[in-house]
Amino acid sequence: MPLSATAAPHYRAYVDLFSRSWAALRTAVAELPDEAFALPSGCTGWLVQDLVCHLVIDAQDVLITLVTPAETEPTRDAVTYWDVADTPPTGDDPLDALTVRLAAAYGEPWLLKFHLDDVGSAAGRAAELADLGLRVATRDQVLTVADYLSVYVLEWTVHHLDLVAHLSDAAEPPAEGLARSREMLEKIAGAAFPASFCDTDALLVGTGRRAPTDEEKAELGELAARLPLILG
Repeated sequence: MPLSATAAPHYRAYVDLFSRSWAALRTAVAELPDEAFALPSGCTGWLVQDLVCHLVIDAQDVLITLVTPAETEPTRDAVTYWDVADTPPTGDDPLDALTVRLAAAYGEPWLLKFHLDDVGSAAGRAAELADLGLRVATRDQVLTVADYLSVYVLEWTVHHLDLVAHLSDAAEPPAEGLARSREMLEKIAGAAFPASFCDTDALLVGTGRRAPTDEEKAELGELAARLPLILG
């Protein structure tokens, strides 16, 4: 039988954090001036418009997964869900390249904003309505809904940082999302980042979005050799 959400009260905190992180990211996109869409994002090879198009696809994935039930035992959780690649993305992957073409096809930033608001709002509502203890299937793996939504706290938070990488006036991700994402990244890494690293720096350096300074590398110690963690 699927695990009841009432047996794990912390599950509700997961969906609340998912909702706050997702709402903050969608609001940040909605408030972007049109000219920002042609700027680079924090994702290698992607402009801001490409990243926003990817968020539309992410929202679709959330909707699809939440209505794809599984009867078997979970095979992954919010931490083990992630595969760690050996090399960073170049933007040349066929799916990455498709995202760029799709983004260009929108033509006008307002169309991308509209589509993200439309599909993204639906994904947010679906998460709120989902039974957090049920199991769902995605990428040939099975997770509880709660773990699946927790995965996306890290996804939304890192992509929020990507969105604002070259936009000094844009709002940052929620502090609680940054803290939770750092916690998950440390579990993936199998080690904690130094206390001197703020949550944002831990995520940027940990995922290879920024190279550590010499001083930071010294503080990282043995962990430096395991970085960056290229999550996929």
